[in-house]
Amino acid sequence: MQFTLDDLKRILLESAGADESVDLDGDILDLTFDNLGYESLALLETGSRIEREYGITLDESALADAATPRALRDVVNAQLAATAA
Repeated sequence: MQFTLDDLKRILLESAGADESVDLDGDILDLTFDNLGYESLALLETGSRIEREYGITLDESALADAATPRALRDVVNAQLAATAA
């Protein structure tokens, strides 16, 4: 199972909505969550939803260090791989 950018965008929208000035359909992989309008509370909620939906546990420091969608996607995929192994 892979966690994709589309999965992340869906969960971000479900958990925190979207800043009207940000186009999540654009090239957002390397933009910071701050630039996308998501603060730490929104990311904590997003992390919780990912954990529930995918049956994994995300390390809080890894989640906090994931400043971009690419970094968060990679953290989730690494945890999914470790859980499957």
